[in-house]
Amino acid sequence: MPFIDEAKFFVKAGDGGNGCVSFRREKFVPKGGPDGGDGGDGGSVIIEATRRLYSLIDFKYRSHFLAERGKNGQGKKMNGRKGEDHLLQVPAGSLISDAATGELLADLTREGDYFLAVRGGQGGRGNSHFASARNRAPRHAENGRPGEERWLRVELKLLADVGLVGLPNAGKSTLLSKLSAATPKIAPYPFTTLEPQLGIVELPGGERCTMADIPGLIENAHLGAGLGHKFLRHVERTRMLVHVLDASGLESDPLAQYHVLDSELRHYKEELAEKRRLILLNKIDLLPGPAQADELRQAFAGKGFPVIAVSALTGEGLETLLEFLAAALAEIGREEEGGGSGADDSGASVNEGHDDAERE
Repeated sequence: MPFIDEAKFFVKAGDGGNGCVSFRREKFVPKGGPDGGDGGDGGSVIIEATRRLYSLIDFKYRSHFLAERGKNGQGKKMNGRKGEDHLLQVPAGSLISDAATGELLADLTREGDYFLAVRGGQGGRGNSHFASARNRAPRHAENGRPGEERWLRVELKLLADVGLVGLPNAGKSTLLSKLSAATPKIAPYPFTTLEPQLGIVELPGGERCTMADIPGLIENAHLGAGLGHKFLRHVERTRMLVHVLDASGLESDPLAQYHVLDSELRHYKEELAEKRRLILLNKIDLLPGPAQADELRQAFAGKGFPVIAVSALTGEGLETLLEFLAAALAEIGREEEGGGSGADDSGASVNEGHDDAERE
């Protein structure tokens, strides 16, 4: 199943139902007067975030989403039924923008965040509303108003606790497969993952975290080389980054790998350099002995980040890695509770002005 993280789609709210022209007619009740009912309001299209989805794959097969129109009014002052809202679910971490102007409309980061995309049209009034002393038998009613419609664009930024970044063939996919139930493609020949992969990792103490494997970067990715920065948006919201480096040095020096990754992250967005980071020296099973792993740790000591040496293939050092992640994420959680306001960094407010939206 392909991974889709961008899509353009059309939303149309339901039109309001028409008001009714009707007159009360009962035996022994002459000149019963107008009794036309109102049309029902059209349904709205509401976009809601859920953590049950991790891709925008549904938008690959469908691009138009319509809410139900309101029912027409009837005689005896019977109002038409309101059209049903259309609830459109997207993965948590989705940004909704206007396709024509590019204006950011909503940043849906938490489970249950919702955005009223288009509002249903108001139902027309029946002729009973237009009776007056001078016009006791009005023969006109209002038509329902059309519902709003527009093209929108959705962009997904995965919400993960840990983001794995590294050059191609650094072993990120193998690491993810060892730590979680994810099944990324792994092969005994060089290749790079072409789309992000997510896995749920069990940490010591019974906690869990979400880990994202981001397709490999290469030098000058910010200039469009390789896959470019196409998938780096998915590490923007990770709580910490893990630089996965090939410690064997068979393809390039680990220090050179680190500098390439650091440079590409900074070129993409300077804020990524401020995230908590871990340097993970992978493939130590290919080193001649433990002394070489110790030398590499010393070489990275001046970078200011923790360094852990592992072998994703054999499992060596993975327990140490899990213990570190558990402690680091717990500390990040305490910092977020102490200093976070709960506001996102997009500048867009979710649900503002839409408290009256009905959700089915």
